[in-house]
Amino acid sequence: MPGLRLGPLLRYVDADSATVWVETDRPCEVRIRCDDGAGGAERTWQVAGHHYALVPVTGLTPGGETPYQVLLDGQQVWPLPAGRFRASTIRTLPASAEDPLSLAFGSCRWSATPSKAAHDPVGPDALDTLAAALGADPGRQRPDVLLLLGDQVYADQTSEATARLLAERRDLTEPPWKQVADYEEYTYLYYESWLDPEVRWLLSTVPSCMIFDDHDVIDDWNTSAAWLTRMRATSWWHERILGGLMSYWVHQHLGNLSPAELAADKLYNQVREASDGTELVREFAARADADPACVRWSYRRDLGRVRLVMIDTRAGRVLGEGSRAMLDKTESEWLRESVLDGRGSYDHLLIGSSLPWLLPHLIHAAEGWNAALCAGERGARWARSSEFLRQRADLEHWAAFPESFAALTDLIAEAGSGEGAPATVCVLSGDVHHAYVAEPHWRSVGAGPHASEVRTPGGHRPTSRVLQLTCSPVHNSIPASIRAGFRFGWSRSGRWLGKVLARHGRLRRPPLKWRRTDGPWFGNQLMTLTLRGRTALLRLDQARKGKPGDIRLVTVWRDSLVGARVADESGDAGGSAVPHRPTTM
Repeated sequence: MPGLRLGPLLRYVDADSATVWVETDRPCEVRIRCDDGAGGAERTWQVAGHHYALVPVTGLTPGGETPYQVLLDGQQVWPLPAGRFRASTIRTLPASAEDPLSLAFGSCRWSATPSKAAHDPVGPDALDTLAAALGADPGRQRPDVLLLLGDQVYADQTSEATARLLAERRDLTEPPWKQVADYEEYTYLYYESWLDPEVRWLLSTVPSCMIFDDHDVIDDWNTSAAWLTRMRATSWWHERILGGLMSYWVHQHLGNLSPAELAADKLYNQVREASDGTELVREFAARADADPACVRWSYRRDLGRVRLVMIDTRAGRVLGEGSRAMLDKTESEWLRESVLDGRGSYDHLLIGSSLPWLLPHLIHAAEGWNAALCAGERGARWARSSEFLRQRADLEHWAAFPESFAALTDLIAEAGSGEGAPATVCVLSGDVHHAYVAEPHWRSVGAGPHASEVRTPGGHRPTSRVLQLTCSPVHNSIPASIRAGFRFGWSRSGRWLGKVLARHGRLRRPPLKWRRTDGPWFGNQLMTLTLRGRTALLRLDQARKGKPGDIRLVTVWRDSLVGARVADESGDAGGSAVPHRPTTM
């Protein structure tokens, strides 16, 4: 009898269809059976000796919710017998724009030590704690969508348990040591992350959208051309990058696609029809590594009147020093089309970028300064030392690609201006191991210091509220020295030092100013954005440990972003939204 090895993961959901991802221990038919009569079935397909299926579920009721079961060759394997959690359900998107849509998001989940362990070196896991809270209270509102913004697995920082498995395959005194080496070893990371009982149940009942960041492959992945040359000279990098891209395609990327996109995906259909799809996926990964422009990892999702555009800020970079860009020309055109298509058809625009667009001011200036010096602005000697600094100090966010930063800034302003502009344009990010809210203000351009129009270089005047919402980590830590550095980066002194660096690097003035309106917060955390009509509410929850065995989510802050009133703890609506005292969940 076939068994369920990993999953189920509820991935894509719209008004009347969904997809469910599973891994089984042998070839079989996977059937999803819903209590309301909806369902679907698929045969498994094979990659590297593993068997997977991504099952389209059709016939669902708009705005409805139905429990479901997973059957392998006709035998039910999910829900697990005598499970601790209530039945997994599929809840379709709200039927009306006036129904609230709730999205929880965050990044950087090192899954090695469960939060319920006696000692967790990085503190309690926010995702695990959310799952436990939802499982314990059937009446608690759960997110409609979960956005995982990178570092879902850590290929370069394995746990002791995973390292023991690696040692059974190879000598850990040889490169890549305790890091994962290939596709098979990547599967250990997904088992460790997604078989946690609480998280497994959560991912089975809350649809998820994912995008990778550096640790899904290796720290500082694609920092620069010099970095890539150095990595390609090693004996182990080729197999590592192939394993990383292959496993991402199987475990994360396919679930980001709609049933219609899956039906049109040539590689996916070839793998489904093949007796063994390993070489097909391996050849695809090799092409993606050699020519990043040949594949698109970015995607767009329309969630009712909320548009989500998730951007690949890692694999598709242009690294040549004379033409550095976060996105290549084709990808930039796709992003522009995805953002501006059907203006007026969405009330909120969410841009998912694993890397923050707006950083602490000193860090932004340092990255622009470093990029200018690496490009030779102060000569070859400065260029050599600056390349060393770039790789050591992780100077590779949007600010390190000045032309890309300016283009994204102008696109955001264009999307948020004119007739049909959404109520909000929010960039959702992680990566930097703290949380904050930043708001930009475009500089005046015109006839002089008294110019009244506030526009971008492209001539756009945003009327939407534009925000950078950053939330990280879900489960990781940050040294005290780095915390102090981030705080200083936001300070007035940090801003002054940034101006000094900008002058030395001969940087052009950014097209906008920004300020941190809330934060920074440090800890394991999730943000939740609740959208209803043209209103938006934001909440930050942290996983905190109280008495022994008592781990819970604490709401440390919440605010109205536009057009809404925040309810106080008694349930009454207050005036303008303000940060509120911590409450537990």
